[in-house]
Amino acid sequence: MPDINRPELEFSVEERIGIITINRPAKLNSFTPEMSQQLLEALDTYESDPSLRVLVITGQGEKAFCAGSDIRELDTYKTPWQFRNRPDYCDAVRKVRKPVICAINGYCLGGGLEFAMSCDVRLASQNAKFAAPEIKLGWIGGGGMAYSLVHSIGPSNAALMLLTGEMIDADTALRWGLVTEVLPQEGLMPRAKSLAQLIAERPPIAAETAKVNLRAAFALSREEAIQYERDLQTICFATSDAAEGRQAFKEKRQGVFHGK
Repeated sequence: MPDINRPELEFSVEERIGIITINRPAKLNSFTPEMSQQLLEALDTYESDPSLRVLVITGQGEKAFCAGSDIRELDTYKTPWQFRNRPDYCDAVRKVRKPVICAINGYCLGGGLEFAMSCDVRLASQNAKFAAPEIKLGWIGGGGMAYSLVHSIGPSNAALMLLTGEMIDADTALRWGLVTEVLPQEGLMPRAKSLAQLIAERPPIAAETAKVNLRAAFALSREEAIQYERDLQTICFATSDAAEGRQAFKEKRQGVFHGK
């Protein structure tokens, strides 16, 4: 595995799980342009390693998961067009075909909220707080904020967050469906890793196909989505892993899956 660890973005491996830790706690784990490029490299390593089946993304420290882009860095872009075409950390996560779990420890703001919503499953610590504060500074989010919020928490709740920029706490995020679970700070990463291990036990082709199917469900009509799902099911059914799953069921044993 190439050395992709940097002081501000750490990549580690535990069995079949990759772990990316945003390591800039003094700046609320906000992203710089260099960190976005480092993230692309880390995600490419995760995607290209067949032994890695699930990724967990979290932030260093107990204060913040990620506060989005470092506002101090935004004026380094020479033109608005250059800013528009910058490498985007949210786009990078959305392109990942394997499962991604987000462990949100503390502030999850602006681009950090978009980043979290680009992941497949979101877990939060009890001290987590969420906001889309860009409106307070004169702009709006550009990493899928409105689309992701509307589909996660509904139009009215999304409008409340987007138009006020005010924070919501972890319990509200759970009640609205923005996160799946809220845990004590000390239990967040153990739960994220436990969930990752559970998903890693599943046949990897089926897991990746399930993720593709979930994305299609957002974009297609009901009839199109059902037909697409049926086609994906047929593709999965033809794999060696599916044959192993059927055989393991008959023999009443745990299946052994190789992603073939």
